[in-house]
Amino acid sequence: MDVGAFLSRVRGQLIVSCQALPNEPLHGAQIMARMALAAQVGGAAGIRANSPADVRAIRQAVDLPLIGLYKDGDRGVYITPTIAHAVEVAEAGADVVALDATHRPRPNGDTLTAQIEAIHRCGKLALADVSTLDEALDAQEAGADLAAPTLSGYTDYSPKLDGPDYALIQQMVQALRIPVIAEGRIRTPHEARLALGYGAVAVVVGSAITRPQLITEQFVRGLTAVQISDE
Repeated sequence: MDVGAFLSRVRGQLIVSCQALPNEPLHGAQIMARMALAAQVGGAAGIRANSPADVRAIRQAVDLPLIGLYKDGDRGVYITPTIAHAVEVAEAGADVVALDATHRPRPNGDTLTAQIEAIHRCGKLALADVSTLDEALDAQEAGADLAAPTLSGYTDYSPKLDGPDYALIQQMVQALRIPVIAEGRIRTPHEARLALGYGAVAVVVGSAITRPQLITEQFVRGLTAVQISDE
């Protein structure tokens, strides 16, 4: 799938991130495959998934463009951190491989350029997850096909916001030659529409759709603020 074919499927549409970490109740490739199928039934135009196992299971369950990644660790560069991680996700069936393209030190000595070249050798597209405009520009020069502000707020040098980083989305759209996908703390349809309005080609939503424990926590927090009389 080339960039044009990918964009023809997702432009102006919703991509649902179906992920569950090992410590979460819905962890498991088959569970995530069913989650992806539910997203497809609901009208999702694409899926984002973590780990080769989940990518393989989802690839069998749905016929949607699939962004794959491989989280290894929980701090620093842990989204598809090495060439080996990227190749494994690509070979599992992802159409696009997402990887951390921040300026933080990368493990194993692999450079961003080398990772992107490896992804391209597999015949896949590379999506750069960044936290700043400078990182997005560098990722573009390294050969990335797409970019997303996924990691804004998750590096020490990017703004800590409660909601989406619309300013970064707009800056990326204006400065980059490659398409920008909106991702990061998008929780409502209104926020998704705003992201498209700032020029993103598509919107990724994850936790607000596919992580029920977090959705439940939001309702619980909201209800604890209400005092109900027992009289």
